[in-house]
Amino acid sequence: MRRKVGLITGGNRGIGLAIARALAKEGCDLIITGRHRGSLQKASRELAHFGIRVVAEACDVRDRCSVEALVATVKKQFRRLDILINNAGVAHANLNVAELPVEDWKEVIDTNLTGTFLVTRAALPLMKRGGTIVNNLSIAAKRVFAGSSAYNASKHGALGLTDTLREELRPKGIRVIALLPGATDTDIWNTLWPDAARKEMMTPETIATAVVNALVLPENSTVEELTILPTAGTL
Repeated sequence: MRRKVGLITGGNRGIGLAIARALAKEGCDLIITGRHRGSLQKASRELAHFGIRVVAEACDVRDRCSVEALVATVKKQFRRLDILINNAGVAHANLNVAELPVEDWKEVIDTNLTGTFLVTRAALPLMKRGGTIVNNLSIAAKRVFAGSSAYNASKHGALGLTDTLREELRPKGIRVIALLPGATDTDIWNTLWPDAARKEMMTPETIATAVVNALVLPENSTVEELTILPTAGTL
């Protein structure tokens, strides 16, 4: 994968940063995005040590203008895109539907579902045959967790979007992978479930290894769904 170009949304922390490190080790040039400039710049400096080109671009995936500016930067810097990792995502506090503020619902849906749509739609003109899109959906795309209505809905919707994209892009030779990790030790648990059993969770590096293994398959083969769970099962 040396000198391929990868864009990772939410690439400044958690699973996104772990995937960025794994791709950097493979020699991929990277564009990483995030809403927090400080952590974005820190991640960029770290990744540059692998001897690759790194562009750190602040982006709010909920905002079409911000997304279009991001993709314009990708086009200017690299002229193409080989790998798109839609990883940016947020959660909300564990609240039943009757208690969940509308603002929280909207932020989660806009980030996890609409954001994936906006980034993908803007990036597709830069992708050619042999490219790959990986949408980080979470196991919540297929299972339901009480108190996480907006998160569940956003991930179920994103799985529908991912499956549709796969069929639309088959003729163009662009692979689409639904990434469904189970409990992984990242900061999102501070919102979802602060008392969760972190020691039983997987590391972000485990997920990143699985993603790279899927990406290096020959272009005439693909993993359509990549489900990874802790040996302890669903926490």
